[in-house]
Amino acid sequence: MHPLLILLGFLALSYLPALTGIVAGPDTWYAALKKPTWNPPGSLFGPVWTVLYASMGVAAWMVWSASAGDARLLAMGVFLLQLALNAAWTPVFFRAHNLTAALLVILLLWAAIAATIVLFWQIRPAAGALLLPYLAWVTFATVLTGTIRRLNG
Repeated sequence: MHPLLILLGFLALSYLPALTGIVAGPDTWYAALKKPTWNPPGSLFGPVWTVLYASMGVAAWMVWSASAGDARLLAMGVFLLQLALNAAWTPVFFRAHNLTAALLVILLLWAAIAATIVLFWQIRPAAGALLLPYLAWVTFATVLTGTIRRLNG
């Protein structure tokens, strides 16, 4: 298969969690929640996630293209796990309105991203480095989720 088609496939895969944001995004419940003063404006999330999903797709493609065998399978498996957790957070937070479960999901997501970075780095350091902004953003989102949970107890 042509490398460009594989890259496009990984980009498409990486953007799949965004669909949950379209279907289960913020609503009146979220608007009524107490939020910290440092809560970013809603208009920031779309551009940030657009860049992060693109970096995730490129990183996965780099690992896929650079390796074969068990190391690649493990790295791709953990990558898929973090994508699933990424997709799960939005409906748990915005539709189920379960702040405790959302905090648990995002903590698991953080751990899965960190593991993905380590595994990607071992295969192709640049691919691991591409995921560092994603980990930074999810670190911020984890603190924000925990703070919103505490404020709305």
